[in-house]
Amino acid sequence: MRANIEEVNQEAVSRIQRAKPELIDVSIAGETIPGMKRNMILHAGPPVTWENMCGPMKGAVIGGLILEGLAKNRQEAEALAASGDILFEPCHHHSSVGPMAGVVTWSMPVWVVENKTFGNRAYCTLNEGLGKVLRYGAFSDQVLARLRWMAEDLAPALKKAISRHGPIDMKSLIAQALQMGDEGHNRNRAGTSLFIREIAPDLVMLDESREQIARILTFIHGNDHFFLNLSMPSCKCTVDAAASLEGSSVVTTMARNGTEFGIRVSGLGDRWFTGPAGIVEGLYLAGFSAKDAARDIGDSVITETAGIGGFAMAAAPAIVKFVGGSASDAIRYTRQMYEITVAENDAYRIPTLDFRGTPTGIDLLRVVETGILPAINTGIAHKEPGIGMVGAGLVHPPENCFHDALEAFAKRYGE
Repeated sequence: MRANIEEVNQEAVSRIQRAKPELIDVSIAGETIPGMKRNMILHAGPPVTWENMCGPMKGAVIGGLILEGLAKNRQEAEALAASGDILFEPCHHHSSVGPMAGVVTWSMPVWVVENKTFGNRAYCTLNEGLGKVLRYGAFSDQVLARLRWMAEDLAPALKKAISRHGPIDMKSLIAQALQMGDEGHNRNRAGTSLFIREIAPDLVMLDESREQIARILTFIHGNDHFFLNLSMPSCKCTVDAAASLEGSSVVTTMARNGTEFGIRVSGLGDRWFTGPAGIVEGLYLAGFSAKDAARDIGDSVITETAGIGGFAMAAAPAIVKFVGGSASDAIRYTRQMYEITVAENDAYRIPTLDFRGTPTGIDLLRVVETGILPAINTGIAHKEPGIGMVGAGLVHPPENCFHDALEAFAKRYGE
């Protein structure tokens, strides 16, 4: 039986390796995300109710409801969210991913990334930047004004520029970014720069005013995390190609909602296995400490699921200035991940490891056998709604997710 599992796992990883994610459009969530409804809010992680949501996710929901004009203030938004009239569903149930709180509402602009090899798509909102932003649970007038500008000016211009440019090869950009010191999750300076280089010639040829184009380029340039919301759907449509393979023990989803951490395994379909979201150990912004921190949250761990992010930290030694630790720690984390994965990526390579491919295809069986948990680097949100980002650091999933999944796997496949 183990030999059969390994054979199917090779097929799963082959699909991941053959994936060709391409950025093809910017659209509106309600017009393009499968199954989206006007009274629906998508969120990060496994399913969660309003009552059980953490502070930053509640803050993002409040902001989303105000942004949509469904509530005028925090009090109205909280009452509406608790009324049962709003549907809450995971981004992952709708071919989407969302960083941190991951909130997506009907009118938000989203990137559309297509896996050219297999034809499946993934969606993600545009990145607002760091600090007081919606995805970290902030919903001030300034936060909402920025989101409105992104919907009214930024997204339409990017849509036109992408139409003029044609599909953008995201796999190539991510591979280049890893060569330039990024890891694709919490360090995206190179990826953002590469994206500007790719799209700027088409942006400046649009009919928009010089001032508008200058503001767009300045915004992207000033937001090193802009590329994160492109790497995430690229990873999502890559790993989704390996989902639901009978007999495969490859992990195809890892996600957190600030209350629970959840995983899904290829051979077990869409079933979630959850445990308590962890406490992130890291560095804090001035004026904040661990007592202010929410638990681990966000869909951005899709990057680790696909073999970059924390799995590629050896490619980005400077990441430790953001999340803590040392450059040698970054290399150690990557080396450990080879012990729980099926293959080495043939496109994403790490210069400091003699261009060895990143560890790719998390194997449920190896995680349980070795006791080594996936390494994740992440941002830290304030535990209360409305405040925003307070730091960044490192975290691991709860062990029971993998043990529970293994028990279900054994029952299903008789071993």
